[in-house]
Parts: sequence; structure tokens; C-alpha cells
Amino acid sequence: MTVDDLTPFLNVATMMADAARCVVRPWFRSSLAVIDKADQSPVTLADRTAERVMRAILAERLPDHGVFGEEFGLENESASYRWLLDPVDGTRSFVTGRPMFGTLIALLKDGVPVLGMIDQPVTQERWIGLAGQPTRFISPLGGQAGTRACKELAQAELSCTSPEMLESAPHDGWKTLKKRVKRMTWGGDCYAYGLLALGQIDIIAECDMNPWDWAALVPIVEGAGGRITAWNGSPLHADGDRTVLAVGDISLHAEAVRALAPSP
Repeated sequence: MTVDDLTPFLNVATMMADAARCVVRPWFRSSLAVIDKADQSPVTLADRTAERVMRAILAERLPDHGVFGEEFGLENESASYRWLLDPVDGTRSFVTGRPMFGTLIALLKDGVPVLGMIDQPVTQERWIGLAGQPTRFISPLGGQAGTRACKELAQAELSCTSPEMLESAPHDGWKTLKKRVKRMTWGGDCYAYGLLALGQIDIIAECDMNPWDWAALVPIVEGAGGRITAWNGSPLHADGDRTVLAVGDISLHAEAVRALAPSP
């Protein structure tokens, strides 16, 4: 798909991100109620209201498109174009007053991510990825999209959202990767992938990831010069093992995949 093909969809994604920002930002560091979902993950009025607003925009602007959101499920399942929405990716950070979260918006064409957006409502940073195009970064804080050179795991900065996430890992390969990198940092959710796309982080390896968690990240990471796959190096897809490996320097990818392999 060309940029011209995607421009109308980018305009709608921008409308959704702007609307979600207006909903989410006033609730930051407020006394909003937190509800534990069935899987014990937290959800707030901000999550649910923001997703409702984004769905309303899609219903008006692109009624023939499908939508799959974290809070309210799947609509129009047979559509070849499907939007994936995560209104607050990093709810734990959000409810504890940490600006390490974001709104994720992705568009898939026949299951392949062609548009991705990370919007940080508090810092007003926004990453935009379009398939085959350089990632764009908009921020009042400065910074430029583009991954950095890092040729060896021994020099790499590794990030993961939480140790708790790794309890769902399919095997113990992550421990090997951690031993081989220069340094390990916890926290970030989608914001960490934005930092990788800015050249601040070299590797992210996570698991227990749903499609709405990773779909928007694919065009952003790849458009910044990186690569994003499952731990075994295969492309990400909805029926995968829920692992995600992102590298800024693609020369790290094969070595990281080998490190993440299960012990014999």
C-alpha cells in the first residue's frame, strides 16, 4: 500500500488519538476508580471511555471496517480492514501516576499491520508508523525517530515491562538473553517500544502479549530501522505464542533469537 492509500486512514487514526488524549489526560493522577478484570489486570473509566470514543469515530468515518479493542471486543469480524485499539496500554503505570503508558491504534489489512500509532497523552508524544515508510515522531520534548547501531548483545540495553509478565513465558530462554546483555531495565509497556524507535533502547523481549498490544508497534519499530518478531524469529500473528522480540539494530536479531531459544 502507498502513503496515499493510507492517508485517509491516518487521518482517522489521528482523530481517534486526539480524542483519546482528551479523555485520558484529565484522569491522570486523579482519584479514578480501578476495577480488576477477570485476569486481575486493572481497568479504569479512562480506558473504557476512550475506547468508546474511538469506536464512535470509526463507526462514523469507516463503518465498513472491523474493530477489535481490549475493552469491548470484536465487531465486523469479516472485514478485510481491522482496527486494533488499546486505549491505555500500561494501566498499572497510569493508575500509579507514572507517564509510562500510551494509547495504541493499529490498522491491519488482511491480518498484516499497515498503520500503527503510539500516543502518550501526558507528554504529548506521538509515534506514527506506516508500512514501508520511515517512522514519524512528534514531541514537544525533542528526539528523532531512528534506531541506533548496536552490533553485539554484550553492548545492548534490554527492556521488559515486568518480571511478572515472564511467569507466562513458554520457556526459560529469556534468562539466557538477560545474562548476555549489558544492562536490564524494567517498565515501559508500549512506551518502551517508542524509546527503542528513538534509539534509547536496543532490545525488548516480552511475552503474554495480545494482538492489540503489539500490532501498532510493528510499523513503528520497522519504520525506525528495527525488527519485531516472535521470540523464535517468526512474524507476529494473532494465533502465535504471544511472545514479542524487538531489536533496534537488525544485526542483533539472529543472536537474540538464539539466546531466547529453549534450553536443550
